[in-house]
Amino acid sequence: MRIYYIYITFAALFKQLAHFIYSHTMLENMYYGNSVQDWGISILIIAGGIMLNQIILILNRRVIQRITKKSKILYDALFFIALEKPVMLGVMLVVIRVAVDRLSLSAGLHDLIAQSYRVLIVLNITWFIARFVIAVAEEHCSHQKTSRKGKVYFDHQLFPMIKRGLLVFIWLIGGVTALSEVGIKVTTLLGTLGIGGIALALAAQDTVKNILGGITIFVDRTFRIGDIITVETTEGVVEDIGLRSTRIRTYDKRIVIIPNYKLMDASITNISSEPARRVVVNLGLTYDTRPDQMQQALDLLKHIPQTVSDINDKDLVATFSEFGESALIITFVYFIRKQADIRETISKVNFEILRTFSDAGLNFAFPSQTIYLDQ
Repeated sequence: MRIYYIYITFAALFKQLAHFIYSHTMLENMYYGNSVQDWGISILIIAGGIMLNQIILILNRRVIQRITKKSKILYDALFFIALEKPVMLGVMLVVIRVAVDRLSLSAGLHDLIAQSYRVLIVLNITWFIARFVIAVAEEHCSHQKTSRKGKVYFDHQLFPMIKRGLLVFIWLIGGVTALSEVGIKVTTLLGTLGIGGIALALAAQDTVKNILGGITIFVDRTFRIGDIITVETTEGVVEDIGLRSTRIRTYDKRIVIIPNYKLMDASITNISSEPARRVVVNLGLTYDTRPDQMQQALDLLKHIPQTVSDINDKDLVATFSEFGESALIITFVYFIRKQADIRETISKVNFEILRTFSDAGLNFAFPSQTIYLDQ
């Protein structure tokens, strides 16, 4: 109804304008080789195209898309969503061409408009194909993310690179086709660019190596966004994996940017891939500790998983490992579950050791020396 009222309003305004023009005999005046009447009709044609686009927009969103959402045909809803804006642009190209062709313009200007029209039509079709292909790819990636959670994360990480590659490929074909439409020989153009391309390729060796490095990271699944990794002296969380470089945020909140080709040759430790964090604690008891107290200390350590829930009790090891210079050494090895807070869990374990040993009367040793004097 809104479009109907707009149409009625425009019609009334144009009627009054036409009556005014006719009453003042202005239609026969010439401007740039065309009468006022010719210019007015061309403007009305363009205005009609704008109104037609509004009708197409409402029809697509309120009728067609509602029907396609209930349809069982694969990707038909994506087709009409991707088609909407290119169709509207196509309508405007057609009405502008009709409006311009009926005017008396110079032959050179008409030829320029005709060539531009052919290029724009090809680019508009390319735009639709690019929109539809990317929409299908996004839908496919989203479907994998909800249905196959084991493999999905890799596909989701790789998608931005695939998306850029598809867009470059589609627009490259569209650009070549558009140039062919205006009579430019693409083979000659490519031959001319070939010599410059060789020089450009030599200058862009590092860029090519970085791109290949980025692809290698995705294919080998060395690490993913969100993983904690160590690269030589840098440790932090991976924030982004691009075509040229990888961004790592260190624990002091700084961003470290590492070129991908360097990551191919570097030794990388993926901390996030560990099933559990191994922690080794060496405890020293005083030399006056009795054997039964030493056994009590080992038993207390083995019962820590009962009070600290984030400890894996299956792989826990507590042994009387050695006689130190100033202490009896107990080696305590435990594993923290992957989902737990590492630092918080270590703190809980240390507090539990301190509390239980203190209650049991077990004394920790400190570096000391006994000096014997011979008199």
